[in-house]
Amino acid sequence: MRGFTRRAVCAAALGAAFLPGAHAADGMRIGIIGAGHVGTTLGRLWAQAGDHVMLSAKDLSDAQAAASSLGPNASAGTTAQAAAFGDVVVLAVPYGAIPLLGPALNPAVAGKTVLDATNPYPFRDGAIAGVAGRDGAGITTQRYFPSAHVVRAFNSIDMSSVEGQAHRAAPLLAVPVAGDDPASVQTVERLVRDAGFEPVRAGGLRDAMQFQPGHIGFELEDDAVSLRRDLHLNP
Repeated sequence: MRGFTRRAVCAAALGAAFLPGAHAADGMRIGIIGAGHVGTTLGRLWAQAGDHVMLSAKDLSDAQAAASSLGPNASAGTTAQAAAFGDVVVLAVPYGAIPLLGPALNPAVAGKTVLDATNPYPFRDGAIAGVAGRDGAGITTQRYFPSAHVVRAFNSIDMSSVEGQAHRAAPLLAVPVAGDDPASVQTVERLVRDAGFEPVRAGGLRDAMQFQPGHIGFELEDDAVSLRRDLHLNP
């Protein structure tokens, strides 16, 4: 996923009307910020489950190309359009884009669930990765989206595993979910199930640090019973 520039995000924030084909009565509406491997993998699973996704990217043509491969439940738009479209807004960008996207999109996500599937890496993301490594990525993302309810999920499992193990035979692969707003956590748990996995509630945003890079829960591929044991969660 190519990086976002301030100019591009600010221009996107002025976005025009939504593209047609994304609005339907059934299924959840999901705006995805990012049309790379993470955004398209999750978008495909949700679209197949009957949810309605709008992919966005720095270059609209990239989002359009990705959306065209996901079937009739997918469309493309600017970042601003995707943020306004979604009942849930998914962050699927390099973590270094968070400080820029937050101020640009925060008004559009007021009161919404923001599913943060990003990970901070110092070699790629600069100083913000150090802050997220110290304070926790969930806590740090919430600072940039103060009007929204941030929930961490889908950041701890490689997307190749997500592609390969969605809807596998029981026991399902477990996905840890952490957030401070109970209703938003429940919403993300539904999306985890829609994608073909079993959600495991792992606490609040501060607890989400345990499944970000450098911590015990990162890249664990377990069923729910094993994941709860490994993260020292109550059964």
